[in-house]
Amino acid sequence: MAANEHHELLKKRDWPDVVNVMNATTDVKMVRRKYKERDEHGRLPHHWMAAKAQTHTHALAYVGVQSICLNLQALTTRDNKGETPIDIALRSRACAEIIGLLSLTTEEARSLGGKEMLRLYAPVVYWRNEMNGWNQSRSYADCHKWINEHDDELVREVLKYNNSELLRCIACHSHKYSDSLVFLALRMIHRHPLSLKGTNTQLGLNAIQVAEHPQFNACSEIRNVLRLTPEDISSTPFPTLLRQHLPKQFVDEEVFGTYNTACQFIKHMKYDKAELVKVDTELELVDVEADGEAELLVLHKGMLLLNRCIQEPGAGDGPTSAVLDFLRNKEVPQPYGIKKALIEIA
Repeated sequence: MAANEHHELLKKRDWPDVVNVMNATTDVKMVRRKYKERDEHGRLPHHWMAAKAQTHTHALAYVGVQSICLNLQALTTRDNKGETPIDIALRSRACAEIIGLLSLTTEEARSLGGKEMLRLYAPVVYWRNEMNGWNQSRSYADCHKWINEHDDELVREVLKYNNSELLRCIACHSHKYSDSLVFLALRMIHRHPLSLKGTNTQLGLNAIQVAEHPQFNACSEIRNVLRLTPEDISSTPFPTLLRQHLPKQFVDEEVFGTYNTACQFIKHMKYDKAELVKVDTELELVDVEADGEAELLVLHKGMLLLNRCIQEPGAGDGPTSAVLDFLRNKEVPQPYGIKKALIEIA
């Protein structure tokens, strides 16, 4: 039997084009037939994917999951040499993600289902899909919660995926204004400024061009955010961006100056893999009548907060964080607060 276009693209390791071909048709039955067709070597597309999968990419992981969903029986199908896809993957030293995926039994794959296999073996694509779904339903709180709770590296990979597709998805569904939406767009470009330049490979449109397209007609606030350049983002402190684009909600100059100092310090501590700060647990019992003891208690609270921020992904990354709550706590004596404490131990 002659090879189909999926066989040929997989032989070339052209994973993005395989994804495009998979997604370009609404005729799922036809795609399923193609993933059951053998070439002159008795190989299914799965065999060629296994043979060419030495270097992991997010598109490859997605192709792996989708190909199994299209033909579960391929996991145990042998080619003319008697090899299954996992036999070929092991022999050719495929990447760990593909070996793990092809090691599933047919029953295990069926039990997991496509969505769970994506989460386990192609998490970047899985979370891109989740974020896009939340955005379309205006569930921005879920987007913020996900950014707060996940590792910075995973967040950036999701934002980078498919030439920064997620930011363009935001632009497609931004005709209604909300503070949370603008904050989300700012957090995304702050994490990955180059996403502003990412273009659709077929249409050649970047995020602002999508936002300004008559079909999508994004609100003016989102257009203003997407008109920023990567240079603007890299040279402007995040609190300043918030004040510029969310002026009614974020106008506290003194708090944000302090907040920026705290966030920068916490980021450095995290990146340097700093150990937790030793804190005297007995200090909670101190009688805070004297000024010196009151200041010491504030420092103690600041160090507890710092320990928390070092441990929690995303902490100190936005105005929803524990840092800002601490700074705005009316019980904290001023001017001695976390800003002075952080400067002293920096």
